[in-house]
Amino acid sequence: MKYAWIASHKTRWPVSLACEVLGVSASGYFEHWRRKDADKPSRAGANKRISNEALLAHIRAIHAQVKGEYGWPKMWKELLARGIRVGKLRVQKLMQQHGIKARGKRKFVVTTDSKHDLPIAPNLLARDFTAQRPNQVWTTDITYIATDEGWLYLVVLLDLYSRQVVGWSMKEHMQASLVTDALRMAYFRRKPAAGLIVHSDRGSQYCGHEFQNALKSYNMLSSMSRKGDCWDNAPTESLWGHLKVARLHGRRFATRRAAMDEVMDWLGFYNSTRLHQTLGYVSPMAFEQRWFAAQQQDREAA
Repeated sequence: MKYAWIASHKTRWPVSLACEVLGVSASGYFEHWRRKDADKPSRAGANKRISNEALLAHIRAIHAQVKGEYGWPKMWKELLARGIRVGKLRVQKLMQQHGIKARGKRKFVVTTDSKHDLPIAPNLLARDFTAQRPNQVWTTDITYIATDEGWLYLVVLLDLYSRQVVGWSMKEHMQASLVTDALRMAYFRRKPAAGLIVHSDRGSQYCGHEFQNALKSYNMLSSMSRKGDCWDNAPTESLWGHLKVARLHGRRFATRRAAMDEVMDWLGFYNSTRLHQTLGYVSPMAFEQRWFAAQQQDREAA
């Protein structure tokens, strides 16, 4: 079996290289040995301590699944969530010994065209990025991705309560339809009550009539950051950093379609799976589901 051959030669050949030569995925290899370890019968009443080799297989499997996005704190939390009881210092030490770490952070530029005479909305948030429920405040921003075909522009709408991406749009231009399409998607997915705040920068796409008229038609309120102050929209800026470090830095995309596929894959992972420190190390969707479950319990108890 290919996995057995790789295991028997891993001291001679790097696992990633052996997997590539034999045409199997590294994540599949580590997941195979993780399952075999989990299926091993344990002695009745024994407090079995997972071996370093087995723990390393778990860590490598998770590291491959999240494409190198987790450092040791989130790796430890993910192991606990999967029922693997292990100390955080042991996880930290093992990852350091084997050179397993999160991809490094870099600074990225975000585009904002604020040189216009369009009306500016007041800053309703004033850097208060807390929300008491879903669909109370959304933040939005535009960024760009380089491809061999030219720039690909991406806009998202982020729910401040759960940090879930509720709407997005990708196009080869930064015209008003880019942001309006994302807003329309978010509205029809979520159907929020009147009074929701949508916070953006002062870019012409957000100040223009098309986007502002869409907000009014959905009974939403417009809020805008101060001029040239990216910290007024810190949650969305943070999202860009996570996306670009995790999936885009160092990558070359031959087509816009290839970049779009990578972004879509990460957005699905981010919403449903990625552990979020601000949310107590659960995913945005899981955090929101807890809120709805609590609301249902309150209604049943009333």
